[in-house]
Amino acid sequence: MPKTSARLLSLLSLLQARRDWPGADLAERLEVSPRTVRRDIDRLRELGYPIATMKGPDGGYRLGAGSELPPLLFDDDQAVALAVALQAAVAGGGGIEEAAVRALNTVRQVMPSRLRRRVDMVRVTAIGPGAGQAAPVGVDVLTALSAAIHAREVLRFDYADAPRRAEPHHLVTRGGRWYLVAWDLERDDWRVFRADRIRPRIPTGPHFAPREVPGGDVAAFVISRFQGSDGAAGWPCRGEVILHAPIAEVAPFARDAVVEEVGPQRCRLVMGAWSWPALAAALGAFDADVEVVGPPELKDAFAILARRYAAAATGQEPARRIRRTGPRITDRSGH
Repeated sequence: MPKTSARLLSLLSLLQARRDWPGADLAERLEVSPRTVRRDIDRLRELGYPIATMKGPDGGYRLGAGSELPPLLFDDDQAVALAVALQAAVAGGGGIEEAAVRALNTVRQVMPSRLRRRVDMVRVTAIGPGAGQAAPVGVDVLTALSAAIHAREVLRFDYADAPRRAEPHHLVTRGGRWYLVAWDLERDDWRVFRADRIRPRIPTGPHFAPREVPGGDVAAFVISRFQGSDGAAGWPCRGEVILHAPIAEVAPFARDAVVEEVGPQRCRLVMGAWSWPALAAALGAFDADVEVVGPPELKDAFAILARRYAAAATGQEPARRIRRTGPRITDRSGH
């Protein structure tokens, strides 16, 4: 018979997995007597879990929604997943960093040492908001990648059904997906691998001396890779504005921009694009009043787009044609 604490956890997991459970079925699944099930149900009720007894020939139990948060019980994978999610929330911003730090510390304090070691190995870099269609990644994969990063051991894994070897450096979340930043030993270059496509192999390879990510900033490196550059630089045009909109309405659509709340209805946005007109147009898509903080090129781009859109609205031919010289924009008069 499993220990009482482990049995309570198993019983609670079963009650959460299905709406109604006959008592005899619970006893069979837990390999205990119906009397033991009744005692364990009473213990969970004492802990604050609202469990209703169903009448009938066999009787049964149902876990209801409580008005207060009872003590939480997690299995190993659930505990690690919760800690990883909290760490991603701490790294990702959004105004909940302090609360996430406190929650993470609370969870760590009640974890057994074996779980605490697993959690402490996970270091997450969050880039942009968490919106996006995420592919599932197993906790075992994330902890295996984290362990290899922590130990500085070459990772052996299958990727798209092909064997690979790489020096793992960072776990990154972006747009709801997990990525591994690593030095690919076969390609002799930096790569960003989707974690949901990685199948780690055991054992790992030899130890390695860590290299520096191009530019020294893993977030900037990953963003630049998604922009198609070599990782040494980001967008050629970056600007800063104040948007007259709450951060909750802006952050889900900000992609790799940096968003900071400056008031209940205002937020600061630092964003990049391939050209100044493209950046101004992207900022206009937020459908909010804009205050340009800088640089002057962004103000010029808004002025040029204003003339262009005004001409389009009135059906008039634009007075000037716009051309771009590098990242800076000018019109034919040189302004």
